[in-house]
Amino acid sequence: MAAILCENCSGWYHYTQVNQPLEISCMLLLIMLGKVSLDLFVLRVKKKNVKVSFMGYFCVSLAFLDFTLLINIAFIFYFEDFALWGVRFTKYHICLFTQITSFTYGILHYPVYLVAVLDYYVTIAQTSQSPKRSKRLFYIFVVVFIWISGFSCILKVPAIYEELEIQKHFSPYQCPSYVSVQSYFVSFTMLLLIGMALLACWKEILMMLLSVRVVSFASQPVLMFPYASNSSSTCCRRQLLTRLLICFLGTWAPFVLLQIIILSLGAQIPAYMEMNVPWLYFINSFLIAVAYWCRCHDVDLTEEMWSTDPFVSWKFCFTPFNNENTEPAEKPGTVIVIC
Repeated sequence: MAAILCENCSGWYHYTQVNQPLEISCMLLLIMLGKVSLDLFVLRVKKKNVKVSFMGYFCVSLAFLDFTLLINIAFIFYFEDFALWGVRFTKYHICLFTQITSFTYGILHYPVYLVAVLDYYVTIAQTSQSPKRSKRLFYIFVVVFIWISGFSCILKVPAIYEELEIQKHFSPYQCPSYVSVQSYFVSFTMLLLIGMALLACWKEILMMLLSVRVVSFASQPVLMFPYASNSSSTCCRRQLLTRLLICFLGTWAPFVLLQIIILSLGAQIPAYMEMNVPWLYFINSFLIAVAYWCRCHDVDLTEEMWSTDPFVSWKFCFTPFNNENTEPAEKPGTVIVIC
């Protein structure tokens, strides 16, 4: 076991070499096929009428790069040894391309999440919307810039270049696996913040869960929680935090449990697998919740504002509803949460 420090990219990577019973190129092909299928499935099932955002464009770009890597692996795996534009390609290049992609994915967690949370923090409270065309072009430019910077950073690091050269001497059953510590710290920090929020609001969460009711709203089954208005800003922020937690965990609880298991077992997942579209949308919902809580007093209660998250309906955390389809004896002062 050895460690490689990418000094110019502020990232740590663990290097492990394992002997595979199956040829590594075949395994990488199957893994990338499964990952691309999962990416496309998530992009298909997400809500369509979602407000444009940086994270949305980055998820599409990640799915495109995964698909490109899959096509390259499949092409090389099928022809095995061929020359293209004066360059000879062999099965060694399958491992080479995968490791370059792993290094690049591994150093992009911090910059991508930082840009995403800044995007939400600024746009959530905007009352005047900028033209969609200019916003889309800006997001595309930022996404392209991040990818070019990531690949350029990796290819210019001498230590990584030397390790990639050493792979030429590996057998077809060996390929190093790189794990980004950035992802580990992101998962640890997120779980820590969720745990602190649960400790701060456990009484409110318990009361809301004990009084939850399943009702019909707009021909959909929804969860109805008690809504208590309070003039105190501290109480309001705590009530909002409680509802944000319930909405987030109601949608992403399996992912939270999965992160707890991974961190507890110390599992090392290769970077080319770890950064995927479902993971990015999971982090995306968490960042949106953070932005909503930080700027709760500046949130513009408009229908367009709530179409930010492709999976979580955050508007029910802010707006109390009187359910017209429930019993006549139902009292006002309830909040309906769709998860």
